Amino acid sequence: MPCKNTIRNYVEGGIYHVYNRGVEKRQIFMDDQDYRMFLYLLKRYLLPFEQIDKVAPCPWYKVRPCWKSNLYREIQLLCYCLMPNHFHLLLKQSVERSIIEFIRRLTNSYIKYFNEKHKRVGTLFQGRYKAALVNKESYLLHLSRYIHANPRELFKNIDDFRRYSYSSYLDYLGGRHTQWVHPEEILNYFEKQKGDLGGDEFSSYQNFVETYSEDEEHKVLKNLILE
Repeated sequence: MPCKNTIRNYVEGGIYHVYNRGVEKRQIFMDDQDYRMFLYLLKRYLLPFEQIDKVAPCPWYKVRPCWKSNLYREIQLLCYCLMPNHFHLLLKQSVERSIIEFIRRLTNSYIKYFNEKHKRVGTLFQGRYKAALVNKESYLLHLSRYIHANPRELFKNIDDFRRYSYSSYLDYLGGRHTQWVHPEEILNYFEKQKGDLGGDEFSSYQNFVETYSEDEEHKVLKNLILE
């Protein structure tokens, strides 16, 4: 029997929760440079080649013109979160199956960088990535909350969670404006970005995320999330 969400229904205009973790649940981000390199690779494929800073976080990693692609025209990143041993991406594609090429380039580039830096060989991720088609509005909103709430376990201080550098939550709260992240599709469901903590769930996106209940979210999302 195939693993959950490895059989994929790719549709034009589809939104997907794409995720994977380290083989044997090992860390895939060992330090700040690793996180920044993964973000740099996201930017490389989500912006035109001409707009990318060719100086990568790792000085020996060279960006070559032959790596140009049109993926930035076909893929939008709605939200993301990088955790020590896994990642989450919420992606929208305008061309059928363009996500396949996007994730292949992204993960292969990162594995090559990671193995060279950390003096290792072999696979880094736990099999093929998982991709769940988001076919209901409620799933879209709850998945963004689930993704952004992931780092809560890393912090005791709520302000540190809000400032977590390796997710798009800051973009959703208006504290950062990353050119290659597109929060508007989800934020349009809310009256405002910040405030009204403890009020109506949809009064602000911040309230929506920070009233997150793990049990409730798992009940809603079921097979769309990482186990």
